[in-house]
Amino acid sequence: MLKTNDNTDFAYAAYRNMSFIRGVEQLCMDFSQGATPVAVGSIHLCAGQEAIPVGAAAALMPEDRISATYRGHGWAIESGVPAFEVLSEIAHKATGANGGRSGSALMIAPQYRFIGENSIVGAGYPIAAGVAMAQKLQETGGISVVSIGDGAMNQGAVHEGMVFASLRKLPVLFICENNGWAEMTASDVVSPVDRQAQRARGYGMKSATVNGNDPIAVRDSVAAARAAIVAGEGPVFLEFTTTRLWGHYNKDLQHYRSKAEWDQAQASDPIASFRERILREGLADADALDRIDADLKVELETLRDDVLAAPDPDPATARDHIIGDAPDVPATAAPTGGSETTYGKAVTEALRAELEARPDVLVYGEDVGFGGGIFGCTRNLQKTFGEDRVFDTPISESAILGSALGAAMMGMRPVVEIMWADFMLVALDQIINQMANLRYLTRGTCTAPLVVRMQHGVTPGSCAQHSQSLEAILFHTPGLRVGLPSTAQDAHDMLRAAIACDDPTIIIESRAFYQRKEIADLTDDVQPIGGLRSRRAGKDIALVSWSTGMPVITEAAEILAAEGIDAAVIDLRWLSPLPEDELIAQIKASGNAALVVHEANLTGGVGGELLCRLRDAGIENVARLATPDMRMPASPVLQREVLPNAQDVAAKVRAQLGKG
Repeated sequence: MLKTNDNTDFAYAAYRNMSFIRGVEQLCMDFSQGATPVAVGSIHLCAGQEAIPVGAAAALMPEDRISATYRGHGWAIESGVPAFEVLSEIAHKATGANGGRSGSALMIAPQYRFIGENSIVGAGYPIAAGVAMAQKLQETGGISVVSIGDGAMNQGAVHEGMVFASLRKLPVLFICENNGWAEMTASDVVSPVDRQAQRARGYGMKSATVNGNDPIAVRDSVAAARAAIVAGEGPVFLEFTTTRLWGHYNKDLQHYRSKAEWDQAQASDPIASFRERILREGLADADALDRIDADLKVELETLRDDVLAAPDPDPATARDHIIGDAPDVPATAAPTGGSETTYGKAVTEALRAELEARPDVLVYGEDVGFGGGIFGCTRNLQKTFGEDRVFDTPISESAILGSALGAAMMGMRPVVEIMWADFMLVALDQIINQMANLRYLTRGTCTAPLVVRMQHGVTPGSCAQHSQSLEAILFHTPGLRVGLPSTAQDAHDMLRAAIACDDPTIIIESRAFYQRKEIADLTDDVQPIGGLRSRRAGKDIALVSWSTGMPVITEAAEILAAEGIDAAVIDLRWLSPLPEDELIAQIKASGNAALVVHEANLTGGVGGELLCRLRDAGIENVARLATPDMRMPASPVLQREVLPNAQDVAAKVRAQLGKG
């Protein structure tokens, strides 16, 4: 029978919950064995670390949100995700939390306050910081809790996330579960310090190292950290020392573990040691704990049978929820009214209009706030809308992008700036592995309404790290919207359409255009995302481009017109959603011939994909022109030699039409 004690009820519940998680992990292991395993692929199990999610959850509140590493089944269960959904997901069943789309290492269930696991080491820290930023702005009173392993402490994204949270005093509890192993390498081989908490102190946050095998110590330390966080003291870092009883993953032979280390780990089993403590301190007697074990055995057997009987996903749904439905956008000419402005000013006015219209819009990035952006596109916005909504960040692209995703998952609409498109490469994980996956994995129940602004292209003097056109990488990635405005009107309209979109949208501007004066109407209502622009009609051939290619093909069309060749000029604008049917119709009406021109390198560029689709549509007279496959020199003289120009386009058209 249970004794009367402040910790009695918790001890009883903690023993039960830790044992239940261990039982679920054993079922995972069982499911992955045999000639025809129920659960296939790698499964990272938390045997030995159960006290951490159990103790932490006891100190958290319903308004808190939880993120975990890929060894996060226990965190999911303690967050409130039903064990049947957890185990079904690991077994790739239709009844899983994500219908079998995530599997063991990437489970996401925001409806249960579980922001999710992350199979990219350390990537969850910036996302959790974004969740906390939204919680702070929304005044929910909750905190964001995120756990990683000690091996992840060497990832740059981890430190970017901590810096970002510390500077903004965000309500985040950063947790490191130090199990002594960085995958298959002993932690002391790859860590510069014995205690990871020492590293967090360098960012000005409170930190501590706690026995993670003791659920009472975990509960009390998390409770104290939460109290400090909600009091406005900023983020806290807790390192929980713990034990990895099993291998790095389910098929791990553990050849790298010595017998002495293995024996020591088994002797540190937190469930066995907690049972001994419960009995030693008189919190419960052996009969009560035996009854828990017996009840759990029945419960786990029922869970096992239910999951085995659950249906597999319907193959017909495999393509569902990759991205939101694109609206029908009729082909229209660009507005002809308005007044003189610049491309850069059009961006500013789009941001201003959306900040005024939508309280959930945030605008931030490097130099975006006080300085107004390196290209002036956010000038004076901070003065108007305040530092909570328009602000500067550290030079930390992973933190910028990851926090945008976390905030978007909480209902905000962040618009973040990556100063140069080249710089997204240092944090591409947050775009491709994180943002682009959310809608699909959650089967459309959770989306990421965020915008990433960046600029690209070659300008005189720009070096090879500041001149790339990288749209093909993003075009290749399902789950993203990608737009490249070439006019002030589109810079305004497409940005507003992107902010209204519920999918992650990348808007790639051109710094060569920012100061160009044009006529634009910046008062129109927000347009739906998508659609191309016919910039010039023609009956002989269609010249197709976007962004920096537009001035080139526009000038080429004028050269050709003087020679009696009537070339249409088509601004593709949106690569995703690709206006394929509209493009095909326009080309068929323009001589059934097309030349696609882009500044990006030829090989692997968007042009090659477009030509394949045009040929599939029966349009045979197609060609492409692009920058040769090379790195970009800074010299304007050398740049002019390799970039496509109007004369090159005209010559290509003459050859293509047999008139040269």
